[in-house]
Amino acid sequence: MSYETAWQNFQQAFWQISPYAYAAIGIAISIGVSVLGAAWGILITGSSLIGAAIKAPRITSKNLISVIFCEAVAIYGVIVAIILQTKLESVSKARLHSPEALRSGYAIFNSGIIVGLANLFCGLCVGIIGSSCALSDAQNSTLFVKILVIEIFGSALGLFGVIVGIILSSQATWA
Repeated sequence: MSYETAWQNFQQAFWQISPYAYAAIGIAISIGVSVLGAAWGILITGSSLIGAAIKAPRITSKNLISVIFCEAVAIYGVIVAIILQTKLESVSKARLHSPEALRSGYAIFNSGIIVGLANLFCGLCVGIIGSSCALSDAQNSTLFVKILVIEIFGSALGLFGVIVGIILSSQATWA
């Protein structure tokens, strides 16, 4: 099989996939990767929090805010998945591969990827900062608020992804 034939087969397969499939995959990526980012952040923060709490048990309840910030990342993904799900509309089979339907499917797909990846990196960022917050709070309690402010700025990354995803998905008009 030549390169040109393989490329033509790939193009045919690419165009035969329904825009609804792309949209559904984008919605799944939005929620799935966001939850993965939240879980990863909780893993990083929680392990450091438990370890530092051995030396200073007073930090346990105060530093749970870092775990809550990580959990908010998963909630961002759920919210965007619900918003993207409301963008799906019924289209006749004759218009399934119309330019509007293709644009809508790709817009929802790309929106899901953007939100998922932004929340993945946001979860990692908040987890790492939350870990350092717990460890530094165990050493010096005056550092807690200072590092918490940095953690709030880190959690803004997820909100930026949500905003970009909503703006991108506004292009979805199936008819």
